[in-house]
Amino acid sequence: MSSVKCGIVGLPNVGKSTLFNALLKKRVALSANYPFATIEPNVGVVVVPDQKLNELAELVKDEEKMDYLPPLVPAVVEFVDIAGLVKGAHQGAGLGNQFLSHIREVDAIIHVLRDFQDEDVIREGSENPDADKLTIETELALADLQTLEKLVAAQEKEIRAAKDPIEQKKLEILNVIKKNLEDGKVLGHYEMGDERLKSWFEHLPLLTIKPILYVYNVSEGEYKEKIDQGNVNENEIVISAKLEEELADYSEEERKEYLHELGIEETGLERLIKKAYELLGLISFLTAGKKEVRAWTIKKGTKTPQAAGVIHTDFEKGFIRAQVIEYEKLIEAGSYTKAKQLGWIRTEGKGYEVKDGDAIEFLVSS
Repeated sequence: MSSVKCGIVGLPNVGKSTLFNALLKKRVALSANYPFATIEPNVGVVVVPDQKLNELAELVKDEEKMDYLPPLVPAVVEFVDIAGLVKGAHQGAGLGNQFLSHIREVDAIIHVLRDFQDEDVIREGSENPDADKLTIETELALADLQTLEKLVAAQEKEIRAAKDPIEQKKLEILNVIKKNLEDGKVLGHYEMGDERLKSWFEHLPLLTIKPILYVYNVSEGEYKEKIDQGNVNENEIVISAKLEEELADYSEEERKEYLHELGIEETGLERLIKKAYELLGLISFLTAGKKEVRAWTIKKGTKTPQAAGVIHTDFEKGFIRAQVIEYEKLIEAGSYTKAKQLGWIRTEGKGYEVKDGDAIEFLVSS
């Protein structure tokens, strides 16, 4: 699938650009203590941390008796640092129009909430995490209500022109969404059933149906304590953006040593990137050989022909079968040759759902 894109949003001066800088391990976005330091969205591609690739590359190197590791091609997530939003954005206040147009282009929303005290950093509309969350959600909902007015009107015309009952179902869904937003409800999961409806729904130009991850940006002093509390929801994460930005300037060894002193196992960025990946229901399967060891991004539930199609569109059409082994079993065997001898490599057909970490070799017709 194409690059996954996550938009970093929030009120001004909550730490969006600081977090973005840390993600890219360099000072790309301007971190400035005034609203709208980020006017145009900054874009950066970030690797999804995956130790499996390194270990698989070592296995290939040893088995093929190579003098060097094959190139690694990890899965990636594209992050977009979007200008800060203020109340009234849906009516164009602040940089509202730009904010809303940029956020429509992303697959998921990373909503940064200010959860630190610092008198030197101006609070521009920010009050506390709960109030700030409500401000953003309200602006997105109000913008969607404007969009829904047009969508409903267009769908009513479509029903008059077409007799397909699925068109009536689309109108019913639009009206349910509209009613929920008018009642102040956060949109939940809608079960589409019909594949045509599912595809239609996923492409609706609505902001409130996008997956969202809330990032609580805390001070360096509170970071360890907040992590240890551990009572955050599935779509929430605690990070100290300032600390992460500082860590980005360290070497890998220095970073590990500093985190060890804090009693933290992995950086907040590693947790954030993995969460963003999970948020979108994504997994990776692996291919390994002399030319490269690579992670391929697919949706959970993808079957083998469609997974093959991610590598090349012709592979889906010409799919015959797949040779599959769980990554852990392959590492345990120590080589593909040994895994075959043990009977651990399975032959799977078109009905197999690819699992996260599957190492796969596809057989396709030419």
